[in-house]
Amino acid sequence: MTEPNPAEEPSGWSPGWHRPDASMSLLADLLGEQALDPGYAAAAARRGNRPPPRRGGMLLVLVLTGVLIAVAAEQVRRSEPVAQQQRSRLIEEVRDRTAATDELQRRLDRLRAETERLRAAALARSDAGRRVREELRRAGEAAAAVPVAGEGLVVTLDDARPPAGEEELGPGAAGLVYDQDLQLLVNGLWAAGAVAVGINGLRLTSTTAIRAAGEAILVDYRPLTPPYRVTALGDRDRLHAAFTGSAAARRLHVIEKRFAIRFEVRRADEVRLPGAGSLRLRHAGEPHGKEVPE
Repeated sequence: MTEPNPAEEPSGWSPGWHRPDASMSLLADLLGEQALDPGYAAAAARRGNRPPPRRGGMLLVLVLTGVLIAVAAEQVRRSEPVAQQQRSRLIEEVRDRTAATDELQRRLDRLRAETERLRAAALARSDAGRRVREELRRAGEAAAAVPVAGEGLVVTLDDARPPAGEEELGPGAAGLVYDQDLQLLVNGLWAAGAVAVGINGLRLTSTTAIRAAGEAILVDYRPLTPPYRVTALGDRDRLHAAFTGSAAARRLHVIEKRFAIRFEVRRADEVRLPGAGSLRLRHAGEPHGKEVPE
């Protein structure tokens, strides 16, 4: 090891001597002698040599986005008349098909009436035949397969009146009558003691479905239009007292007040309901009770 040369050291040096400011070197670095780490300084120098970012690319992207939005809006505007025409055509087709279905139903009713007349005439020729005819009548009434008439109730539900200046309420409006409103009404009438129920001339059975499809209400897949007149056959006074005091009627009154739908209950001296549409036989039973599958 090389010995230190006293001539090269400051005067007063001794082997244990150190600079008085040696412990201040870190503080001196932090305060200005070398405040920036060399690595950071080099990175800053490289970044300073780069050219400024170009703004033309961003401007081009914004222009293209605006053009695309304008083109899309124009296409939507041009497609509106076409969509309206298609909607009108579909509505007209639904009306035509509904009219054809109604005509077929009327023809079916006439054929059923003629069949019933011929069957009654044939069964009336004997006592056994007359007993069978009475059993068929009771079974037909229970299955809603034959027309019925008598006193009862007529309950009307209708959409709220549209605001001034508008022809109808828009889709999803609160003032529309929905399928669950009709379900509530029909169940309330059955619970009140109705022996037969129909909606707008369509007879309901134990398997009838009331559901919504888009903006339409379907009863056994047949679309209905408001107002919805629900006819219930039975003792009109007892029906009226039982139904108007029911939870279903109270709920409908709340909907009437809150959403301005029209709800009306009236007694009727004479109501008529047709037989239900074609019934699907699921099971039959022999006299001794053995079940025979369809």
